[in-house]
Amino acid sequence: MSEKLLEQILNELKDVKAELKDIKESVSDIPLIKRAFLDTSDSVKRLEEIQDSQQRIIELLSARSIQQEAELKRIK
Repeated sequence: MSEKLLEQILNELKDVKAELKDIKESVSDIPLIKRAFLDTSDSVKRLEEIQDSQQRIIELLSARSIQQEAELKRIK
């Protein structure tokens, strides 16, 4: 093999190693991304529960308000 060919092969290997390093770094981020997704999912679930609770309270207060309004009209 010629020296020029060996140099080309070495340069290609360097490029492959650099790409492999980038891939490894990307793969190492996957668990972090998964954890962030799960944390966000948990937060969304808690917000949905709070929203449902608030909706029930609003409906109850609305019913009480209508009942009180009807009683006031009856009293007048």
